[in-house]
Amino acid sequence: MIVGKVVGSIVSTRKSENLVGNKFMIIEPISRMSGPNSQLVAIDNIGAGIGEVVLVAQGSAARIGCGLEKAPVDAAIVGIVDDECGLE
Repeated sequence: MIVGKVVGSIVSTRKSENLVGNKFMIIEPISRMSGPNSQLVAIDNIGAGIGEVVLVAQGSAARIGCGLEKAPVDAAIVGIVDDECGLE
């Protein structure tokens, strides 16, 4: 699991039928958890907004965490961070 900031969103009108109805957000991992200029796209089923710090699960944990076991999901927002406690 990584911690990152939501920096944008992606709109995709054509996608796998298993992904229809889902929102996609661009996540920038905090500096301690990534290299420079690294970003990823994560599915968002909890309603995170741009500027929020979030917890992101990756791999099979992402599919299970968002309830889409049969969807091609590699990253999912699974929580919104209330207090960063000096993570940056």
